[in-house]
Amino acid sequence: MQTDSAIRTVQTRPFPGQKPGTSGLRKKVREFQKPHYIENFVQATFDAVQPPPGACLVVGGDGRFFNREALEAIVRIAAANSIGRLVIGRGGLLSTPAVSNLIRRRGAFGGFILSASHNPAGPDEDFGIKYNIGNGGPAPEAVTERIHACSEAIRSYRIADAGESALDLDSPGERQIGGMTIEIVDPVADYLACMEGLFDFERIASLFGRGFRMRFDAMHAVTGPYAKQILEQRLGAPEGTVINAVPLPDFGGGHPDPNLVHAHLLVDEMFAPEAPDFGAASDGDGDRNMILGAGTYVGPGDSLAILANHAQLVPGYAAGLKGVARSMVTSGAVDRVAEALGIPCYRTPTGWKYFGNLLDAGLITLCGEESFGTGSDHVREKDGLWAVLFWLDILAATGKTVAQIQQAHWARFGRNYFTRHDYEDLPAETAERMMERIAEQVKNGPSEPGFAEAFDFTYVDPVDGSTSSRQGSCFHTPDGGRVVYRLSGTGTAGATLRVYIERYEAPAGDLGLDPQDALAPLIQSSRRIAGMDTLGIGRPSAIT
Repeated sequence: MQTDSAIRTVQTRPFPGQKPGTSGLRKKVREFQKPHYIENFVQATFDAVQPPPGACLVVGGDGRFFNREALEAIVRIAAANSIGRLVIGRGGLLSTPAVSNLIRRRGAFGGFILSASHNPAGPDEDFGIKYNIGNGGPAPEAVTERIHACSEAIRSYRIADAGESALDLDSPGERQIGGMTIEIVDPVADYLACMEGLFDFERIASLFGRGFRMRFDAMHAVTGPYAKQILEQRLGAPEGTVINAVPLPDFGGGHPDPNLVHAHLLVDEMFAPEAPDFGAASDGDGDRNMILGAGTYVGPGDSLAILANHAQLVPGYAAGLKGVARSMVTSGAVDRVAEALGIPCYRTPTGWKYFGNLLDAGLITLCGEESFGTGSDHVREKDGLWAVLFWLDILAATGKTVAQIQQAHWARFGRNYFTRHDYEDLPAETAERMMERIAEQVKNGPSEPGFAEAFDFTYVDPVDGSTSSRQGSCFHTPDGGRVVYRLSGTGTAGATLRVYIERYEAPAGDLGLDPQDALAPLIQSSRRIAGMDTLGIGRPSAIT
């Protein structure tokens, strides 16, 4: 269907603070709803990345509140900026890894992801927009800096008028706005084809055929349609295996973060009598995962290590791993697997974009971070459902339970006791005073007895030589324990201090402790180092 469109130039002025972070631009919905706000940012992005005339872009989101309005603005501005084709998920839906996969499969110039990931959704909650480049991964810092500079200099944007039929996101097929083609695609199809190329679907289907029971909590977010089609329809899991499967604009009033706190109903079921054999959850945009067995929780660091250790059982990784990577703050469990396999292990700053160069250069195959993100070289984003399928393939190949696999892993490699304590919505002054206290000890040495050194983590990219400094303040004990402090950039209100605490227990040691008990002395030290009691900061708002 051809739709004529008039292109208008609209005068505007810059909005302060349109600086994309690690996860794009995230603000409250009310901010995005301001006249010209979303249009300014999209035009600034086009001005910064300069797509050639006729370029193809992929666009989709997690279905949260304001998803459609933002997508329609992107469509109209793209048409006015000589984009040749937009590939959009039906209903405006595409998981973050599905966007990355489509960019790569279509050879697209880039794409927009509309999501605030695991943050709550609704009229008074959060929205986000992120630009991904042609490798399918998040825009690197050089690109986000250009976007920010363009957002500060913008004085006008170009936008095309479009009729209702051109903006119909629910009907598959193609339509035109001026010289631009809009292609509405099945959100799941290309992603499913990618997964079928990596995993032994018949082996997994046989597992379900033998009565294997699973529960997947989609948290009323974007992975619901993916999990229903792949787990229940393609692999034969019983109907009802996937719960909270319908994406809702407010995620059903929940917080779509797949951890022990926010996925508590799933956790309760997995630790109850007659629990299913396997449990998993994903987040708002489908890039995170939590793994559970009957009466068993698998931490993100252990999950990455276990996947790496068993990778050759899985068809897509049968040739072995080139290397692995983790964010510096993530548990070091995978380091020991890499050493045993004789492959390199890289430690990067927090933020998935730092894995991109390593993946593109062929230096690594698997990577992960402690915030429930795991992925591989199949896309350039973390991928929640991919991790779930990886676990299912390992369970099918070994015939073991989740608990047996994890306990065998600890018995061979030892256990990295790990926890993260989040102190959220801190007053800016309080956060600043804590960071000043921490910085003073980095400069002059730790004030807390038992700590041997303190330093700020600096990363030098082994591919392009770029340097990222001040990526976390690290305090180490002589026996390998550590505390790391980092201000987070994924929130939209107040300051969030994340504190990462870890120690290693050898295979012959006590491997069955609760992490909060095993790490209790270091937890207390972490509070004293930052002066939390002096500043009146109580318990952390979240513990994982």
